[in-house]
Parts: sequence; structure tokens; C-alpha cells
Amino acid sequence: MPYSVTPIGFVRSCFKEKFAIPRQPQLAPAARGVLELVAPFDRAEAVEGLEQVSHVWLLFLFHQALEDTPRLKVRPPRLGGNASLGVFATRATHRPNGIGQSVVRLDKVEPGRLWLSGIDLLDGTPVLDIKPYVPYADCIGDARNTMADAAPVAVPVTWQASALQQAHEHATRLGEPLVALIEQCLAQDPRPAYQVPEPERRYGVRFWDVQVRWHYPTPEQIHVLEVVPA
Repeated sequence: MPYSVTPIGFVRSCFKEKFAIPRQPQLAPAARGVLELVAPFDRAEAVEGLEQVSHVWLLFLFHQALEDTPRLKVRPPRLGGNASLGVFATRATHRPNGIGQSVVRLDKVEPGRLWLSGIDLLDGTPVLDIKPYVPYADCIGDARNTMADAAPVAVPVTWQASALQQAHEHATRLGEPLVALIEQCLAQDPRPAYQVPEPERRYGVRFWDVQVRWHYPTPEQIHVLEVVPA
């Protein structure tokens, strides 16, 4: 029997495109956004008590990756994009019902708005539900996942002096930790794992309302070239 769901709100996020979004939440603590709730959940009653909670689970839709035909196997980036696994053994965005989940920090609660950080959600993401993180139940000390037993190794990020100055100026204008956001996201190495970048190739992504451009002087290093209005 089919079921239908209706979003309870939408995320206004620092991530304006899918490229360079961390592949898991909490890898970029400087990634911030606001969950704007819709009626009737935009009333104070709906969020009463959340001020006692430091983190929440968000259930959401991968709204730019919805597919008519379900995939049984996917190629997770963690395995280099070449090996395939059953979809239920991964957190790939290509889900049977397009549902994702993330645990994020809850920084501030207002009627109709939740201020979040450590997010991995694209701007405009529809949120289906919010659940409080419960440490004694949600943190399992002896849990294991041999495919992803540790966070990815961070890639060193260096800056062109002018780009760093640009980033600081935009950070002041935005009131956001833009330099940390850029470093934390790029350190996850957003390029496809199978791609060996040439030093002359330029990459770019939009955070908030600025465009960040960088290149790889070596395959193991990122150098930020400029941070300009998008």
C-alpha cells in the first residue's frame, strides 16, 4: 500500500549545490543553516522542550536525487566509486524512497525556526520529521562498520593570500564562519575518488552567496585560489 508524506519544513543552507557537501554530518561543524517550519508546525507548541536538546535527527528527502526506478546496488564514494554494494549497506543518496537522515547540532530554537550547524543538507531540502538525539540510546559503544570505521583522511588546504583576504571579508559581511566552512568542506576532497586532478584544472563551488575556486597542486593537496561573489 503506498503512503504519502508532507514536509514539515525546508532547510535554508550554506550549501547551494550538491558538489562539496560533506558526505556525512558533523564533518564540517561550520556548515550552518536554518530549518524553517511550515504551518501548523511553525507554532511555538511544536518545538516546546527542544531547548533542552543539543542535537536532533532530521529525516529528509534527497529532493534532487529522486528516481522512478529503484537501485539495488550503488557505488559508494567511500570505496572509490568503483566497487558496488547493496543499496541498504550504504548511505548513498539514491534511496528507494529518497529518504535521508542526519544528526545535527541544534544551536537555537525559535517558533517556526531551528538554527542548525554541522549540517550536510542542500539548500531547499524538504524535512519530514525531527527527533531529539538521545545519547544513552543513540550512541552505541561497541557498534562497528568495517567499511567505514573512521572518518576520511583530511586533505591539506592552503590559501592564496588574496583568496584568504576575500574569504575573511565575505565572512564578516555574512556573519558566518566562512573560512572554517571552506577548509572543513574542501578537506573532505569533494572530487570523485576515481578522478586524478591535473594541477591546471580548476574546481569551484558556491557556499552561501560566494563562489570558491581551487586547484590541486598535487593530488594530495588543495590550494584555494579565490573567493568571489557568486
